[in-house]
Amino acid sequence: MQNNKTIAVVVPAFNEETQILDVIESMPDYVDRIIVINDCSTDKTSKVVEDYIKKLSKTEESIKPNPNKVHATRFNRAEVVAQELNEKELALYPAHEIANENPDRDRVILINLKENSGVGTAIAVGYRWCRDCEINCTAVMAGDGQMDPDELESICKPVIEEGVDYVKGNRLSHRSAYFVVPRIRFFGNSVLSLMTKIASGYWHVSDTQTGYTAISLEALRAIRLYDIYPSYGCPNDILVKLNIAFCTIKEIPIKPIYDVGEKSKMKIFKVIPRISKLLFKAFWKRLYIKYLFRDFHPLFLLYHFAFLILLVNIPFFIQVVRSLSPNIELTTQSLIIFVFLTISGLQSLFFAMWMDMMDNERLQKN
Repeated sequence: MQNNKTIAVVVPAFNEETQILDVIESMPDYVDRIIVINDCSTDKTSKVVEDYIKKLSKTEESIKPNPNKVHATRFNRAEVVAQELNEKELALYPAHEIANENPDRDRVILINLKENSGVGTAIAVGYRWCRDCEINCTAVMAGDGQMDPDELESICKPVIEEGVDYVKGNRLSHRSAYFVVPRIRFFGNSVLSLMTKIASGYWHVSDTQTGYTAISLEALRAIRLYDIYPSYGCPNDILVKLNIAFCTIKEIPIKPIYDVGEKSKMKIFKVIPRISKLLFKAFWKRLYIKYLFRDFHPLFLLYHFAFLILLVNIPFFIQVVRSLSPNIELTTQSLIIFVFLTISGLQSLFFAMWMDMMDNERLQKN
């Protein structure tokens, strides 16, 4: 606990029996709860954590889901409906169980998923536990030992002291990033970060793929946790959801750590196409929900106008490409139309992106 605010760390783990204890034991003392989400591991991850829990003494402070019920009145139907939806959404999470005999006072909480569901789903289950227990700041650290616990304080501080909704570590800002991060991962991260900027609206986020994050209780209540993308695209999907909810964000420099602990299971060439598809859908979702249904903005029309013009321009672009052959001649009329549509489409697109940047500037904290 810091500044009288509770702190928890969600640790998604899949087959991490050799690393999980190092992660747990290295947690700073100010962390009130460590929630290990065992994603149906096939090794002894669950047993290792259970044995460790049995050896620990109980904490003095009890933390458990808030049982308070909202009593209906003439004026709070909205709150009653929200509570009902919150209770019903439990069925939307994968089957899981808390392994602790006394979870209210255990510092380490073990939640076992009944089937392998992906890192995003594991985080969502941990997030829900923290939200229901009204944890003020919830961080995420991977169970593979590739995140430095000494940097946890700087990750949580903006949430606790500054009221920031979401904090991400930024490995790429470190001066050694280009030399430490494997080339293929540096390239993949750069490509996905560029696409995520456009899709999420957080244009100044540099390292979108890092999983070292902290989130406020208010932000957990603002997004649909059960709908978080289940696999490696979850950091990107969370950013889109937070932007739609008008949540503030901040990046904190952290060290890039590789070749420490368990080797990452992510396959970059499989992940990029999958996340690209996710981000394409997320961009349109954000555009319609945020800038049409919730609060209309001219950039909604500009984006559509730009894409419409560029789509109409495709036949003329094909004619221009074909005219590069010596046997095919391009008419002056087609060339003029191509140039006009290209300039108009790109101008509208860039202006829409500029307006998007300006509108979301308020959500980026320095």
